[in-house]
Amino acid sequence: MSDKATPLEIIHDSKAHAFSTVVDGYRCEVDYTLQGDVMTITHTGVPDPVGGRGIANLLTRFAVQVAEANKWKIRPACSYAATWFKRNPEYAHLLA
Repeated sequence: MSDKATPLEIIHDSKAHAFSTVVDGYRCEVDYTLQGDVMTITHTGVPDPVGGRGIANLLTRFAVQVAEANKWKIRPACSYAATWFKRNPEYAHLLA
């Protein structure tokens, strides 16, 4: 993983089951588990100093697009991901 990512440079570490980016020196992330073809989003984290910039939205959208490309279903176990799906009903077909 790179510590020199920009907000648009999202890294997928499939071994660690995480999507991340670094903004102004702060690591922002979406963590997940994968069982069979179901990705469970377990945590979305953006530190307060860089919050409010849409970073969680970008990370979650990227994670959803990776899941869709891999034909995985998604279980949004964290509150942010659950809310994200309510705000983006066009991805409801991916819900497990």
